[in-house]
Amino acid sequence: MKRKPLFLQLSITMTVLVTFVIVACGIINYTQLERYYVREKVETLKDAYDVIDKAEMQGNLASDAFDVTFEKLCARDNLNILVLGKGEGVLRSNSSTDFATMQMNELYYEQQEDNERVLLRSDLYRIERRNDLRMQSEYLMLWGTLEDGSPILIRTALESIRESTKISLRFFFLIAFVALLISIVIILIVSRKVANPIHHLTELSLRMSNLDFDARYESSSFSSREIDTLGNSMNEMSENLEGAISDLKSVNNELQKDIQRKEQIDEMRKEFLSNVSHELKTPLALISGYAEGLKENINDDEESRNFYCDVIMDEAEKMNRMVKQLLNLNEIEFGRDMVEMGRFNMTELVRGVLCANAILAEQAGAKIVFDETLDPACVWADEFLAEQVLTNFLTNAIHHCEGEKIVRISYLLHDELLRVSVFNTGKQIPEDAIDRIWEKFYKVDKARTREYGGSGIGLSIVKAIMDSHNQKCGIINHEDGVEFWAEFDCMLGKNDCTPKK
Repeated sequence: MKRKPLFLQLSITMTVLVTFVIVACGIINYTQLERYYVREKVETLKDAYDVIDKAEMQGNLASDAFDVTFEKLCARDNLNILVLGKGEGVLRSNSSTDFATMQMNELYYEQQEDNERVLLRSDLYRIERRNDLRMQSEYLMLWGTLEDGSPILIRTALESIRESTKISLRFFFLIAFVALLISIVIILIVSRKVANPIHHLTELSLRMSNLDFDARYESSSFSSREIDTLGNSMNEMSENLEGAISDLKSVNNELQKDIQRKEQIDEMRKEFLSNVSHELKTPLALISGYAEGLKENINDDEESRNFYCDVIMDEAEKMNRMVKQLLNLNEIEFGRDMVEMGRFNMTELVRGVLCANAILAEQAGAKIVFDETLDPACVWADEFLAEQVLTNFLTNAIHHCEGEKIVRISYLLHDELLRVSVFNTGKQIPEDAIDRIWEKFYKVDKARTREYGGSGIGLSIVKAIMDSHNQKCGIINHEDGVEFWAEFDCMLGKNDCTPKK
């Protein structure tokens, strides 16, 4: 069953409560108001008796000075009073003397007594309810004697009490009906004002449950201190929850990245094992085959045996060189081979690398172009690692040189950086292979790489070295060839390359 809104519940509850109170007051008035009037009239009769008795004791009852007091007493409380003297003469009266005297005689000499109609009894007087058959009305009567023995009769009509009661009830219910209508209007307004902050908090909680953390509670003039406290707590909870979810998302994002990195590492590991296995398979097969040939003495002549031994030694050297390159790459990538920064002349370094690879260039028929007259270019780097970079660039250019077979080495100074470029004529590198060419064992032309004994590790070493220097390297395709470049920290305008202490 769907519950009613708080505003409606408050309105109905308070309306029912007010209605119940009004109806209860009406019932009490209807059933008890006359009795209450009668009790009040009994007290009024007693007070009037006391006033008259006191005046009689002081000897003022029959005096003219008591006239005003007596008239006020009778008019104010709607009383008929008769006081007789000891000699049966009338001392005071405000009604028909003959009728009052006759009624007093009836009271004194009436033999039957209805105890249920006696309201109060004392040694000197009694108060009771009496019916006047002639007037068809009911009275409250006090009759008896004063302290000096003078007979007294005080009466008041109950009909006026009943009329006053009816008028009071009619007026009460009229006022109650108007008050009920006004109360309902006020209840609706107040209930809405009271329920609105709670309704607002409910909406906030729903928005927060949907992870909408822009929702904020704002205090109003009708909100209570408790509502404000709850609203402020919800605001704090929203901020804390938003921060927690933000942290959780950050952690989850990092976890996703870690998972992706782990998957990439796994893939790289599998690919690495596959590549290493592939690269070692051919040399091992050759070594095994030629070793078996030697063992079986397939060729007895010394020249053939020497050829077999040369092949075995050459393939073993290839495997040894590849293992060294892998170890070197591993040292650089994991930071075990610390970079020793120093200032040196790049021009001198290039000359040294050219001299070391002159025989390789001559065998390949490549023409190396380098301006020997360049000013000294001083850079900050690890000289040994920088030499590896240039050596790998140069040997790679020589092996892939085609057409005019020109290898050109050049400089470019910019933003305190020296870009060293190695260009070779030949085929361009496919666009989809440019980003992958720095990966271990990746080969654009596998047949050609296998021809000169390349392992596909050289450019990976270059990338690792440049990353360890926090510098960049790259590839540029030209119409007639390919350019590899690497950048080194350079101090422009200073050609003094003497190492600083």
